[in-house]
Amino acid sequence: MPTTYADTWFPVLIQILIAIAVAGAMIGLSAAIGRRVKDPVKSSPYESGMNPVGNARERFSVKFYLVAMVFILFDIEAVFLYPWAVIYRQLRLFAFFEMLLFIVLVLCGFYYIWKKGVLNWSVSEQHPFRRAQRGTDERAA
Repeated sequence: MPTTYADTWFPVLIQILIAIAVAGAMIGLSAAIGRRVKDPVKSSPYESGMNPVGNARERFSVKFYLVAMVFILFDIEAVFLYPWAVIYRQLRLFAFFEMLLFIVLVLCGFYYIWKKGVLNWSVSEQHPFRRAQRGTDERAA
């Protein structure tokens, strides 16, 4: 029995509509029957009961962002590797070498960030240029 495009995707459309309806019903019921208490603690941005201290615009080290980008890089690698591993037996040898090239490129990127010192957090293990620069500053003083 031939299936059409609409027959194939109709269950997915129904699933999406049900998910939207359930989420909307939960939000609507919560807004309709939920208690609204005006409390200064509840109105503050932190609901822990403690007064906020300091500035919310505090600066973070760039290393946190670099580690996050490395994490995203390896997550994307897993996203590409998982479907490939599932259908590995149906693929030809060309697909194997294609994925091997992809892994080599990712590992080259990992080697690059490793050599740049992105993964070194201690001051003594910083990039050689920074150590040399710090050494010239110490000699000048």
